[in-house]
Amino acid sequence: MRPIHYITILSAIALTVLLYFVNTKPIKNGDKKAAAPQAVTTATPHSVPASFDTVLTAAKVALPMHAKEEIAVAEQNVAKQQDSTQMVGGMEQLAKIWQEHKHFPIAAHYYLLAGKLANSEKKLNFAAQLFLDLARRSQSESMQAWEGQMAIEGFTRVIALNPENDTATVNLAECYIGMGETMKGVMMLRDFSQKRPDNIPANLILGQQGIVSGQLDKAEERFHKVLASDKNNMEAMLGLAEVYKSKGEKSKAIEILERAKAIMDNPDFSKDIDNYIKTF
Repeated sequence: MRPIHYITILSAIALTVLLYFVNTKPIKNGDKKAAAPQAVTTATPHSVPASFDTVLTAAKVALPMHAKEEIAVAEQNVAKQQDSTQMVGGMEQLAKIWQEHKHFPIAAHYYLLAGKLANSEKKLNFAAQLFLDLARRSQSESMQAWEGQMAIEGFTRVIALNPENDTATVNLAECYIGMGETMKGVMMLRDFSQKRPDNIPANLILGQQGIVSGQLDKAEERFHKVLASDKNNMEAMLGLAEVYKSKGEKSKAIEILERAKAIMDNPDFSKDIDNYIKTF
C-alpha cells in the first residue's frame, strides 16, 4: 500500500471541486484511521460510462479455466429459472462467485439485479453501497461514471421503498456531487439537513462544498456542528483548519492542526502536518 500524504489530502479539500468520491485508508499506527478525504479520479459530466458487457467480457478473459466453468454453470442455472425468487438466489450466487475472484464491480452488478428482483431495501442498499465504495476508489473515469450511475440507481430505489433511510439519502447526494451534478446533490443535502441538522455526513459534505465554493463562513458553521457532536472527527478538524487558513486566521488553523496531530499520534501524519504548516 502506498503511503498516505495527509496534507495533499487536506489541500485537496480546498482545491478539488469534485472531491466527494473519497477514499479513507488505515494509517500504520494501530487501529486508528485517517478520516480525511483522499481525492481520487472523479467522474465529470462528460465522462463516458463503461458498459457492463464490456467489463464482463474483459473480466472473463482474465479468469482461470476453473472459474470460467463455475460461472458458466451459474449463468446456465439463472437462465433456466422462471420464478423470480429462484432468480434472486441465482443472481446472488453469481455475485458471490465474482466477489470470490476479486471482480467487485461485476459482483455489485449481480447484487443490484438481485435487489431489484426482490424489491428489497436491504439488498438494494448493499449493492448501492458497494458501487459507491468502488466509485470512491476507482482510478478510471469511465468505470467511476458507470459505478456512480449504478449507485444512484440503487439508492434511488432504496429511498423509494423507504424515504426515511437517511444514509441512503446522503449517499445519493454524494453520488450526484461526485458525478458532476453538484447543485443537485447540494440542494438535496440542504433540504435534508433542515430535517436532520445534526447529521454528521451531510454536514461534512456541505462543509467541504462550502470551502470549494468560497463560502467559508458556512463551511465553518458546518464543521463546528460536526465537532459539537464528535469532537475528534478528523475530517471536520482538517476542514476547519483549511477554513481558518483560507480566512487568514493562521493561529487558529495551527491550533486545530496541532490538536489533530495529538489525536492521530502518528509520525507520518505529524510530518505532513508540520510540512503543511510551513506553507502558511
